[in-house]
Amino acid sequence: MGIVIVDICSSSLIHAQHLEKILEEEYPEVAVLESSCLSFCGMCARLPYAIVNGKRVFAKTQEECIELIKQQIEEELALFRE
Repeated sequence: MGIVIVDICSSSLIHAQHLEKILEEEYPEVAVLESSCLSFCGMCARLPYAIVNGKRVFAKTQEECIELIKQQIEEELALFRE
């Protein structure tokens, strides 16, 4: 399991398998986990979002959200590299 955890809702507008492939290939320190509910009621139906080490990341489009997730991953990894 990675040192950076990306949680996504199974109902999210971002699909787990797609995100897992993108992130885990680029960042071996990342683990993508899919949950049936992340308790942000209705958000998964309105916006693509994920939780990166406990921090909510969201955007208007999947592509934008993935870029923001990557930025958050970089910030989290920077803490471990110091």
